[in-house]
Amino acid sequence: MGRTQAILMLLAAAALEAGGDALMRAALHKNSTGPRLLLFVLAAGVLFAYGWTVNVPPWNFGKLIGIYVVFFFLIAQLISWLVFRQVPSLAIWVGGGLIVAGGIVIFMGTS
Repeated sequence: MGRTQAILMLLAAAALEAGGDALMRAALHKNSTGPRLLLFVLAAGVLFAYGWTVNVPPWNFGKLIGIYVVFFFLIAQLISWLVFRQVPSLAIWVGGGLIVAGGIVIFMGTS
């Protein structure tokens, strides 16, 4: 698997994981049973797709975990801000900068 393809698959996996988590959070805060159950089923499906996406490729995930964590952090923060209206605090921005820097160090150091 090429580097570009691996990065795109990790990006997709991070989007699926963060999206599945967001669906689960939305389900937990629904009051009516029908929409809640539907969101639970959707969350389970999306999280299954995440697990499949991240585990099927024949890669050394340990070498790619740094960039994956960066993708997950960025996508999760974007969803949190746009969907749940939770604006990132200064601590999240600073910590996120450290996550991004660390992910780049891990990714570049293991290539």
